[in-house]
Parts: sequence; C-alpha cells; structure tokens
Amino acid sequence: MKILHTSDWHLGHTLYNYDRTEEQLAMLEQMVSIVEEQEPDVFLLCGDVYHTPQPSAAVQTMLSDGLVRIHEARPQMTIVMTAGNHDSGTKHEIFQTPWKALKVYAIGQIEKENLDEHIIEVPGKGYVVAIPYVNERNIPDSFFQQLLDRVAERNTGNLPVVMTAHTTVNGCDFTGHDHYPTPPSAPLPSEGRGTYTVGGIDSIELEEMGEGYDYLALGHIHHGQFVHSGKHNVRYSGTPLPVSFNENFTHSVSIVEIGRHGETPSVKEIEIQNPRPLVTLPAYGLATWEEAKELLGRFPDDIPAYIRLNVEIDDFLPVEANAEAASLTEEKLCRFCYINAKRKAVGQSETKILTVQEFQSEEPIEIARRYAEYVGVSFDEEMQTMFNEVLKEVVIGS
Repeated sequence: MKILHTSDWHLGHTLYNYDRTEEQLAMLEQMVSIVEEQEPDVFLLCGDVYHTPQPSAAVQTMLSDGLVRIHEARPQMTIVMTAGNHDSGTKHEIFQTPWKALKVYAIGQIEKENLDEHIIEVPGKGYVVAIPYVNERNIPDSFFQQLLDRVAERNTGNLPVVMTAHTTVNGCDFTGHDHYPTPPSAPLPSEGRGTYTVGGIDSIELEEMGEGYDYLALGHIHHGQFVHSGKHNVRYSGTPLPVSFNENFTHSVSIVEIGRHGETPSVKEIEIQNPRPLVTLPAYGLATWEEAKELLGRFPDDIPAYIRLNVEIDDFLPVEANAEAASLTEEKLCRFCYINAKRKAVGQSETKILTVQEFQSEEPIEIARRYAEYVGVSFDEEMQTMFNEVLKEVVIGS
C-alpha cells in the first residue's frame, strides 16, 4: 500500500492580516502534481484542514475544488480526511455522504457505538483506522486498541494497517510551537518525566495508541518527524505551509510504502514550495533597530516574502517604528509583518515585549496562560480543559 500522508493545511489562515490564498492554492496545486507523479493508493489528511471551526464560504470552496482535483488526478485513490482541533467535527461530516461518491471519507467525530465507521478498507491494499481529534477526556478506555483488534479480525489477507490521529505524542520535537509543562511546575519529557501541552493538546504516551498498526500517521505538530517507537513507523507529516515565523524548517508531505502487515514502512519526503516564504531579519540573533532598518532596506525589491524583524532594545521601540518599517517595503514585493522586540538580557533573564501584532497572533490559551502566570495562578490541566471547552463554545456560537 502506498500512502501520501499530509496534515495541518490550515486553509483560511491569514498572517498578520495578509491573505494567504495565493500560497494555499499553490500548495493544493502541488498536491495534485504529487498525486499524479507518485500514484498513491491512499491520501491521508490528518486534521486541521481549516484554520478556524467556521471557515468562510470561499475557503470551503477552495478545499472542495482542491479535493475534486486531487481525486481526478487518481480516481481509484481513497482519500481520508479527519478533523483536527482547529476544525469543527460536526461540520466536517455535513457532506460525508456525497463525498463518498469521490472516495473521500470525512471523519469528524468518534463513534463510540459503531467502531466500523472508523475502519476504511482499501480493497486489496490494506486498512485505514481513521481517528479525528477528540478531547482526551472523551476517549473511551482502550478505544485505539479496540479498533485495531477489530481490524485484526478482518485482516485475513495480512494487508498493511495504517492508523491516523491528531494529537501530541510524548517525545516529539515541538520546534515551532509554544509548549508548556502540565502542570506548569512539572519537568519536560526531555528530562525523562512529566507531560506537556502543545497547541492546547496535552501529550499522551505512544503506548496509549495501542498495538497492531504498521504506520501511525499523525497530525497536529507542524515539524515533520518520526517519533521514536522502536519500529520507525510513527510519524508527523508536518504542515505543508508554515503558519508562523518560528516554523523555520522544511515543509513537506510524506510518501509511505508498506509491503504487507508487519513490515517496516519506507518513507520519503517531498518538499512543498512556498511562493511567499517567511523571512526573519537578521536570520540569526538580534539586531539594533538601526541595523534592522538597514537590512530591510537592502532586502531585494523583487522577492515576494513575509518579513519579521528581530530587534534588541534597551527600553522600548520608537513610536514610529512600525510605520518606518512599512514605508521601507512600499516599493517592494515583500510584506512587512512585525517587529519581534526583545530587551537586552540582564544576567540570565530575558523579557519578551509583545507588540500589538504579536498579541493578536497569539493563541487564546497562550494569552490566558501568560495572564495566569502573571497573577500567580496555577494554570493546571483541569483549567486548560475548561478554557478550551469554553473557547470552542464561544467560537462555534459566534
């Protein structure tokens, strides 16, 4: 079985109020080309299809058109699309029935009473166990293992078994994400103990995902990577387009091939090209405000890009700093986004100054966490869960 594994498209995402439709359409065009060239049996889109639970009509049309073109590139291919924590699970399934006519399976919520809804057989090729994002408290005991056991009963031909999930797995590399111990005083897993939260999702142990899959296709973490399992078969595909300036790494899709059940998958990455990359000036370290302006002024006029300036300050930036930076890019194809201003380190401490643009780009839970730390309140697991549940109700009801 040959699989194209991707996740975290975040369609509809804007960067500092700049529309990114051009980039997202270019990404979808590349997906079509990769399908034509690689001829996979299965196309896995493992959550965070959209950036918000209520995408605009234009963004939904972009996805629909993209999936139709991907299907047309290889009509016999099975497409499995699961919801992530940025998606609305219920809305994800609204067009579940008509999508099946194009061999698209949209899985938005867990079915506790009908496990077979999560098991998609690819005739003669293998099985996909499709699991969307779900709050950890709502996962039935041994849910993953029950599904894998059900597949094992049906898999008389010893075909490959692939499982999807959208979550944080303990031991992953969360480069590009803010992360926090849970509770805040606990040590990070790199120290051998404790758990952590990334993007509002608490980490779980890999063992909780059960046994019996040949490949675990993960979404949520934006940095493509294998997670240590001893079998080289657990992987985040990462996002095909960067969502923030901190995602300073290659963005790609994963092509996975599995011969038969029990065999180790072979995996290769295919890089996705972004027509408007995210550029930080200077590329490393910090510059003074005057040095940053000089770097911005020298940036080539004909290169489309988003620009962040890393600036070290003694006290505060000049009031006119953002206006100055914007004026320097008026005749260029690049787009100035924000100034990442940091005070000079005093001893071992360093305080980050949040600009208005940075504050607007922060996830709500991170703002709540900062405030809790400021007032000396423990932002524990229960409080995080309550906050995420309230936030989802607010977003869905807005």
